[in-house]
Amino acid sequence: MKIEFTKYHGTGNDFIILDNRNFNYSGLNTAQIKKICDRHFGVGADGLMLLQNSSDYNFEMKYYNSDGNEGSMCGNGGRCIVAFAKTLKILHNSAKFLAIDGKHEALIDDRNFVILKMKSINIKDITIDNNQYIIDTGSPHLVNYMDNVETLDVFTEGKKIRNNNVFFKDGINVNFVKIIKENSLFVRTYERGVENETLSCGTGAVACAVSHFLRNKYTENKEIEIDSLGGKLYIDITFENENVLNITLKGTTKFVFKGMIEL
Repeated sequence: MKIEFTKYHGTGNDFIILDNRNFNYSGLNTAQIKKICDRHFGVGADGLMLLQNSSDYNFEMKYYNSDGNEGSMCGNGGRCIVAFAKTLKILHNSAKFLAIDGKHEALIDDRNFVILKMKSINIKDITIDNNQYIIDTGSPHLVNYMDNVETLDVFTEGKKIRNNNVFFKDGINVNFVKIIKENSLFVRTYERGVENETLSCGTGAVACAVSHFLRNKYTENKEIEIDSLGGKLYIDITFENENVLNITLKGTTKFVFKGMIEL
């Protein structure tokens, strides 16, 4: 089976994208997806996405982690697939698409940053325990504040927490955060499904920004900068009402290459 693919990354969080509008790749199984994502025996990526037709939206996004299993919402993946859809002329500079957590909207600005509207977050649904926050941003995240993030063994420490089903029965993504300045954070993330640290995580960046917003008891809209190993993301947080936050995730996307792989 020959598969035509395109590879993108969003601040180092890299993805293989398949155009599945003709259902050519609907039969891919877990082992095949895992092989394609393998960095030694395949193309190599943190995840794989199928772009599919949708009667009510520009397209549907189906996301798989590099372990081959279908994943929860991926923020950087959402931004990358919007950029890919533009090259297919499915859209111009605005998009409405369907993902596992529901409807999303996105804009491509004049700098080619993709601005993705994330799911709204009800503050009442956030769990706060000492210095840790548990937030579902389309994918479940634990946010842990500390000072030694640069030197931390993220793989070892993240793995310990990720498999603790006290948080979610399928585990949780783990973010380690250091405050750089008032509205700027340095973040490293251990992602479930990848089972390793990634260079950037969009839904994790959102979780960290929301936790920072709450820690500071902000009462007005804010943009929070997230610095990761792969680059910078920008999270805009606005109030829908006193309990609900509206959020956008903004950053660069980059076409890497396209090609063909035979399974």
